[in-house]
Amino acid sequence: MSDSANSEKPWGGRFTAPTDAFVERFTASVEFDQRLYAHDIDGSIAHASMLSESGILSADEGETIIDGLKAVREDIENGRFEWSVALEDVHMNIERALVERIGDVGKKLHTGRSRNDQVATDIRLFLRDQIDEILQGLEKLMHGLIDLAGREAATVMPGYTHLQTAQPVSFGHHMLAWFEMLARDRERLIDCRKRVNVMPLGAGALAGTTFPIDRTMTAAQLGFERIAENSLDAVSDRDFAIEFNAAASILMMHFSRMSEELVLWNSQQFSFVDIGDAFCTGSSMMPQKKNPDVPELVRGKSGRVIGHLVSLLTLMKSQPLAYNKDNQEDKEPLFDTVDTIIDCIKAFGDLIADLNVNAVNMRAAAEQGFATATDFADYLVRTGLPFRDAHAVVGAAVRIAIDRGCDLKDLERSDFTALHPDITDDVYEVLDIDHSLNARDHFGGTAPNQVRASCARARERLSER
Repeated sequence: MSDSANSEKPWGGRFTAPTDAFVERFTASVEFDQRLYAHDIDGSIAHASMLSESGILSADEGETIIDGLKAVREDIENGRFEWSVALEDVHMNIERALVERIGDVGKKLHTGRSRNDQVATDIRLFLRDQIDEILQGLEKLMHGLIDLAGREAATVMPGYTHLQTAQPVSFGHHMLAWFEMLARDRERLIDCRKRVNVMPLGAGALAGTTFPIDRTMTAAQLGFERIAENSLDAVSDRDFAIEFNAAASILMMHFSRMSEELVLWNSQQFSFVDIGDAFCTGSSMMPQKKNPDVPELVRGKSGRVIGHLVSLLTLMKSQPLAYNKDNQEDKEPLFDTVDTIIDCIKAFGDLIADLNVNAVNMRAAAEQGFATATDFADYLVRTGLPFRDAHAVVGAAVRIAIDRGCDLKDLERSDFTALHPDITDDVYEVLDIDHSLNARDHFGGTAPNQVRASCARARERLSER
């Protein structure tokens, strides 16, 4: 005889002793998986419809179950639903509420279905929706970067390697570099969505079902593009969640790099940009401080998302086929990754829209550090000097300028001719930063007209899926 404490549990008939109170709490997932309620109900409605259409349930039974599920959804959304840890998870909480509302016919809903294929379906439906929301926010941010790049196409700033001044670039060109990083993230998410959108429902616990189900009908109703081919794999696969987290980790790595640059540029030492007050906080002790908390937090949150990827990989690495209770641990890292990504995209999108660019300070910084030295070397190559020799000549000129505390363009004509006789007055045009910027006038280059053309192409790319 089953103990009354287990009477509400779907597996209670096998047991003669109640579940330990600690074990009940330890094994329950309802506190976090209840957020899957809408997808669980959608999956159940599709399943009930298919059971009815296939003759496994009568038309009246199917209609009663579907109406009951819609009423349960309404209770949840209106705050009238009481979640029970004793019922373990979102699935059994909803099923119990359904039975209480419509009677024993509600118990027929689970015909030809297991919680194993049910939860796998719920997670895929949830993640598919979240990817769509993430893509929408990401595309809004990318449009913001294009707008900023177009406005600042002719704004000169120093480009860096090793965080040392390298060559002049357009600030708009730099923003489009951020765009390209996010464009790859967008492609990864779109591609990942294809593998998320595969239906496991119908796989049962692991081997399928003896009932004459129509998985094609269920997949069509739920909007799945494909049906999982193998029942064992269908219930135990979490590759799609790992793949999403991998794409999310790369996205957060990109956000972290972008955040680092914003933090540097916003500092008094750079003063290239001014992050809006709405995205900063002050110091409790130092009244002059304006701390760039939003990009710092985004930079920090990259660690938790990357950590969740490692967590999911470790979760799956030793599991035999098919489903194991370990997989209950897939939801919290996945949920937190989704929430973190959505928040960071919104934070960055709003910040970029409110970013103030200090073109004067950027130009002043570009005038330092001998940013046009490579242009000078290219100039010498055009006189017939091998590049390695030209490199040495320019290095010697830089040494003279360092000793005198001036820039290359401030050297006398005689200083140049002493280094190489073919240098003429036109070298001063080559050493001008605007000339340097405009000279890189090719596809993918930093010349302002190329930046504007790249903006136009970027908009076209965003219109495609």
